[in-house]
Amino acid sequence: MTTSCPSMPAYVAPSVDSSPSVAAPSLLPLATLAIGFVMAMLDVTVVNVALPGIARQFHTPLSALVWIVDGYTLTFAALLLLAGALADRFGAKRVYLAGLAIFTAASLLCGVSVSADMLIAARLVQGFGAALFMPSSLSLLTHAYKDDRVRARMLAHWSVIVSIAGASGPLVGGMLIDNFGWRSVFLINLPVGLVGLWLARVNIASAARHARELSPVSHVLGVLFLSAVSYALIEGNVYGWTSRPILIAAVVAVASAVLLVTRERSHPHPVLPRSLYRLRGFGASNAIGFLINFGAYAQFFLISLYLQQAQKASAMGAGLLLLPMMCVFACGSFLSARISARLGLKATLVAGLSVGTAMGALAAFSGASTYGSFIVFVALCNLGIGAAVPAMTALTMQIAGHAYANSAAAALNANRQSGALVGVAVMGMLIHGLTDWPQRLVAAFAIGAVGYGLGVLLAWRRLGTKGQAAAVPAA
Repeated sequence: MTTSCPSMPAYVAPSVDSSPSVAAPSLLPLATLAIGFVMAMLDVTVVNVALPGIARQFHTPLSALVWIVDGYTLTFAALLLLAGALADRFGAKRVYLAGLAIFTAASLLCGVSVSADMLIAARLVQGFGAALFMPSSLSLLTHAYKDDRVRARMLAHWSVIVSIAGASGPLVGGMLIDNFGWRSVFLINLPVGLVGLWLARVNIASAARHARELSPVSHVLGVLFLSAVSYALIEGNVYGWTSRPILIAAVVAVASAVLLVTRERSHPHPVLPRSLYRLRGFGASNAIGFLINFGAYAQFFLISLYLQQAQKASAMGAGLLLLPMMCVFACGSFLSARISARLGLKATLVAGLSVGTAMGALAAFSGASTYGSFIVFVALCNLGIGAAVPAMTALTMQIAGHAYANSAAAALNANRQSGALVGVAVMGMLIHGLTDWPQRLVAAFAIGAVGYGLGVLLAWRRLGTKGQAAAVPAA
């Protein structure tokens, strides 16, 4: 039960238009902006394949491995909303270039790290860079193609590129690691990032700025909340759940959450428009996004370790074994638009989540504990979840409407990243508490099934009949 990327845009099938043809557009802006997005996506999936090699070299405990994955996701999730505000205030191109430069420099630091602590710190900086340039890349892509029909085609091509990159990530990482070592998955970003920076400076036009308040205190409170929650979940088994560091982290998490909610309810410039919270179904669709990434990334983290530690697969071997799971997810995303056109968005979302729930439950109850025994369950689960994600994204944008499109997209992506963050942390707790791999796998499948099942209930009860309308392309 894996996925390619928390912020992967939904696949949009190119539409057939009988109106006069438009001159063939240049693909250079598309290729230029895809470089950064694909590079950041690969670092989400590739690092899981690299974990055993990192553990062997640095003799790192499990908690450090979790931080290597979650450090990137933490800063990415916590700073996405701030990045959108910065792009509006200072210009999307300027923020994009700054983010890509930070990401590339941090990749170099990852590749030359001499300790696990240095690698974790570099991953935190990587996430900061990704948070800056990933939202800006879609904004710049939209501005690069003025014609609506051309823009729709470019977004469709973009979705295909991103899906292929997500599906091939573990295999590409495995090939690099087997031939050049785990550092290569980070160092490869250096030449690619430098080329991406040069192309963006030369070929991408600047987008108009928009005056916007940044509300830095709210963003700091959000970072504190996610950081404290992550620390408590990851280090709880290390220090003990009633130890002073964990209790302090819990107090910080609760206090920062209360202060953030209080401030957002009364501040004249909230991070998200308060009107969004009053829209029926908006909170539910964001919670579903959180649950999907919670289940998917938790299991991807576990299965990646299982294949190399329990099954003794090489990095490339693990990549090959993960490839079918990733490809099926992409197939589900490609099919989602056609299914939604027939059944509606809400029905597609409910059906996809139901398939994921059923397959996760079957894997758990059957006691599937070998690759051969769970691959079919995982593949069918990913097919369903792959179809659900674009429907969920389109529903969220439909609920928000044009007036709140940017804020809704930023909120959904931040919630999905938070789900991945918590999912990996919880899976680290599970691995620490269970020493037997079959038990770990069964628990992982059960956790995924529960998460997807809660998503079904939310979609069924909280998303109104508006969600049954015809499919709407999701950016």
